[in-house]
Amino acid sequence: MRMRSRQRGFSLLEVMLAILLLGLLLAGAYSGITSAVRSMRSGEAVIERVDKVRTVQEFLRHQISRILPFPYAQQGTTTPIVFEGDAKFMRFVAPMPGYLSRGGAYVQTLTLAQGDDGGMQLVFTSTLLNGFNKDKNKASEDSTVVLLDHIEDGTFRYRGLNQQGELMKWGDGWKDSTTTPLLVGVDLRLADGRRIQWPQMEIPLMMDVGARRSGPTGLSR
Repeated sequence: MRMRSRQRGFSLLEVMLAILLLGLLLAGAYSGITSAVRSMRSGEAVIERVDKVRTVQEFLRHQISRILPFPYAQQGTTTPIVFEGDAKFMRFVAPMPGYLSRGGAYVQTLTLAQGDDGGMQLVFTSTLLNGFNKDKNKASEDSTVVLLDHIEDGTFRYRGLNQQGELMKWGDGWKDSTTTPLLVGVDLRLADGRRIQWPQMEIPLMMDVGARRSGPTGLSR
């Protein structure tokens, strides 16, 4: 007498439960992968931002420290202008890095301007000193670059010597355009400041022969 086989297939309920369990496992795995990818991208964005901020800091330190007391314009008929600066604007003459230079000194500006995102941008402009005209300079002759964006607030500061040859307090304006300051400060507060901090930058000029006896104006700090 043959024995009947006790093997049987899965019921529809068991198949549905297995599919449901598999779906839950796949959903959990997908959520974990998505979260990991999002974290990785966020980390990469922070690293890129940090690298950009450091590059801008190095560039500013390099350019500002090499400011030259060369006149690029005249006030009236006889008074030379070698440096202009207030809380949001700075203009000076300095050499450009070799990979950006076409030879000779450049008239350079740093401006804290309003950005498209509602914040501020640090804008850099350079023009060859030879042929520069403060009043009639063509925008097409300028090389304008947004060095840094997403800035909540920022200011430039200056420090120099008074008429007695004493070091003055910091101020957010430079009154004597015929001289250069001894030190320039760049203070920025970044929009992502909780994750990336802008360090205190107080840059001494390497060539300070133009900073004889002058001084900053504006608020002392």
